Amino acid sequence: MYPLNSRKNIIVIGGNAAGPAAAAKAKRTDPNANVLMIETGEFISTGTCELPYLLSGEIKKYEDIVFFNPESFEKEKGVKVLTSHFVEKIERSKKIVTVRNIKTGHKFEQEYDKLILCTGSNAKSIPLIPKNLSNVFTLKSVADLISIQSYLGKNKVRDILIIGAGYISLEVADVFKKLGYSITILEKEKLPMPGVDDETRYLISDLLKQTGIEFFGGTKDVKYNHDEQKFLSIKLEGRVLEFDLVLQAVGFEPNNNLALSSKLSIGNFGGIKVDQKLRTSDPNIFAAGDCIEVVNKIVNKPDYFPLATIAQQSGHTAGENAAGGHGTFQPVIKNIAVKFFGKSLVSVGLNSAEAKKYGFHFSSVHTIIPNLVKVMPQSEQVFGKIIIDKNTKLIIGANFLGGTETIGYGDLISAFIHSKIKATELANVNFNYTPPLSPFINILSVLGRKIEREIK
Repeated sequence: MYPLNSRKNIIVIGGNAAGPAAAAKAKRTDPNANVLMIETGEFISTGTCELPYLLSGEIKKYEDIVFFNPESFEKEKGVKVLTSHFVEKIERSKKIVTVRNIKTGHKFEQEYDKLILCTGSNAKSIPLIPKNLSNVFTLKSVADLISIQSYLGKNKVRDILIIGAGYISLEVADVFKKLGYSITILEKEKLPMPGVDDETRYLISDLLKQTGIEFFGGTKDVKYNHDEQKFLSIKLEGRVLEFDLVLQAVGFEPNNNLALSSKLSIGNFGGIKVDQKLRTSDPNIFAAGDCIEVVNKIVNKPDYFPLATIAQQSGHTAGENAAGGHGTFQPVIKNIAVKFFGKSLVSVGLNSAEAKKYGFHFSSVHTIIPNLVKVMPQSEQVFGKIIIDKNTKLIIGANFLGGTETIGYGDLISAFIHSKIKATELANVNFNYTPPLSPFINILSVLGRKIEREIK
């Protein structure tokens, strides 16, 4: 057993985004508490959204996104840290966890007063592709990045297959293309970027063609060929395509194994059920990050958003409350941004399919206009679409594709949704203008005027 004393013992399981936030906040809330953070992997407090930019070389070395090691975290935050340790079991009745040292195999038990699960998410994989193939990867962690870079450095790689066409897929496709590799993307849906509206997806499809990336959408009868060691090829539409490296990027799912074995309540998305205090079905166990379900503010129902910002915010709340505080975690609005092929994509709130699923009586407006006055040499087209609840005239979703200005558009739309400001008010906002940075007529103003005319 790791040595503790008679003070309150708080154990945090998981050391990536939510875990460090929870552990540090718990220690700040109750400086007398013993806070112990246990992480299965070798690293803690890592950036994961930055991984594609390590592949590209824009960030020079992976150590730059490992923000703490166990020693520096303890020195700065006052939290004990165990890396390469795996929590095998929770005995809720005894308030004990069983921990195994991955490197030595040594097991021990650790008592807790409060437990915080920050076990994160797992990268999904294709069941038909064995997990032990040497040239098949996911990109979820620093360890994944090191494995990919090592393989690229030691093997001749020219043709790369990316399975899935979501955010990570397109970010990494952009990076690999710039590095000189031949890229093919395989997606089960007809168009790339599931989760945004079709107008945007067609524009992204055109981007892939312009960039010289081969895209196969709507693929169903794909045969994956491999030997005992390596992925070799796919058979698709009568063609055999050979590949040197495969990246699986088909989404994420909650890492809920420990919660399931502990018989904690699990939601419809597979995440741990929590209340506004981030308590699980066991009052002595809290949870935060990618392993939980959160309340979608627009529909007021549980949803699953494995995003680093939400992980950090929820970890903060869980840590505070586990240490005796009274924080609440508010419902969230999905607000995602990603950059690829020189474009920025922002998706906020619901898409049209989700609006239909949740029973909204909705309409939408969209437009394409220059993001700067046309005389400016850096002027380019920006696309925007806003989805409106026709009953309340409130915005329930939007997506934008253009330059970096789309980031601000997304944040403003998120604020409109959060504050329940009528969509027609977009036409009344006083937007700034300066030729090198912002347009004479902002796309949000154009969309606001269209809403005034068309949404009755």
